This record gives sequence, structure tokens and C-alpha cells, in this order.
Amino acid sequence: MNDIKQEIEKIGSVYTESFNRRDAAGIAALYASGGVHINPAGPRTDIEALYQSIFKAGFDRQESNIDEAWPLGPDTALAIGQYRISGIDPSGTPIQRGGYWTATYVRVGGKWKIRMQTAIPK
Repeated sequence: MNDIKQEIEKIGSVYTESFNRRDAAGIAALYASGGVHINPAGPRTDIEALYQSIFKAGFDRQESNIDEAWPLGPDTALAIGQYRISGIDPSGTPIQRGGYWTATYVRVGGKWKIRMQTAIPK
């Protein structure tokens, strides 16, 4: 369904804008209550603190895309895509990471929210 992909792309745009402003609270607001982010270090539910640590490490730029999105029901959806984050670490060295992401979304109060997101480096 193209409609669901367009709706999820709106969340992706806000996510990227918040990342590029180094706005950890803005990213955390996109998650549903109890939302979880999973990366190679394990699951995290403290989303704002997670992104504050990412920004502290020097990352300040994100690019991402949505490859596919599917409805799983009227209030649940799934999407996959790719991401790239970059910046300059505290020593002044350019840093970059990229990989694949997946996310499950739930509709809360009429708005789509991230329930679970994974980030898997290439």
C-alpha cells in the first residue's frame, strides 16, 4: 500500500530533521510509550538518552530512506530501509556508519509512533 509508505515517510522526515538538529527529545517523542530501539549493543528503552549519547559521540547528520512499508492491520505497520549517520568525533576525526533499519509502528491517538526500531550496521 502506497498510503502507508507515505505516512511512514512523514515520520522518517521528522526523525531525520530532529537528528540533524541534535534533538534527542524530538526523536524520543516519535516513539510509542515503552518503545524500544535495538542495535548491536542490545535493546534500549531510554530513547532520549540513547540519542544524546550518539550526539555526544559526534554524530550530527543522518540520511535515511524507506525501501518498503506494509500495513499489518489498521493500527500497525512495518517498514524497512537504510540509514547513514556521520559527524566528527571528539578528537576531530570524521566518523560514519550506515546500515539497515526496520521498524514496527502503531497508531496512538490517531498518530503513527515507533514501537520498535532496529539498526543493523553493514
